Amino acid sequence: MRKSYLLLILFLTLTLTITAQKKNSSTQARQLFDKTYNMVFGPQGSSLHYHVNIIGVYKTEGDIIYKGNKSKFEEARYASWNNGTTYYKVDKKKKTVELYDPNSPNRDKYASKFVFVPDNYTYAMTTSEKEQTITIEAKKGVDGIKHVKAVIDRKTGAPTSLHIKIFMFWTTIKINNFHSGDINDKVFTFPKERFKKYTFSDKR
Repeated sequence: MRKSYLLLILFLTLTLTITAQKKNSSTQARQLFDKTYNMVFGPQGSSLHYHVNIIGVYKTEGDIIYKGNKSKFEEARYASWNNGTTYYKVDKKKKTVELYDPNSPNRDKYASKFVFVPDNYTYAMTTSEKEQTITIEAKKGVDGIKHVKAVIDRKTGAPTSLHIKIFMFWTTIKINNFHSGDINDKVFTFPKERFKKYTFSDKR
């Protein structure tokens, strides 16, 4: 009887300890995620170079800059400038420039699939000597992004890669040349002279 009682106490103690460790790990993971997320999307702005691989079928790379409600990205075929008032979408192959309201869902048919609301996910973390990995899982009923594995450099705090599951498809994004802050607003001004021979369409 006493042995069974002691085993029960031990079992409850271990259960409470594991639960507390999981809760603590989840809290730490969310705190690290919030810190990194703010480095990328905070008001100070950020810039990075990316390599994208979508299930081995589509690969591309380019540069992207964020600051508040402004952004710019450019790769081999596509580019965009968003100055907070107008979104310019460039197709270099078709030689077209489309103008949109920055908040219009029509500016990018894939944008809604990448909507990420941090509170709609659970967080866990593993740590090695050089990096920390945050595993992010969508809560029940959340559409779009289902799973994210974000790898962060322990020394710099910068993100180095993302492994994202959207519906049934996996996308791998490698990140380098990451910088947070010192973003001049002039980079978000659309260089109209550069595309003067393109066809412009105002879709606002």
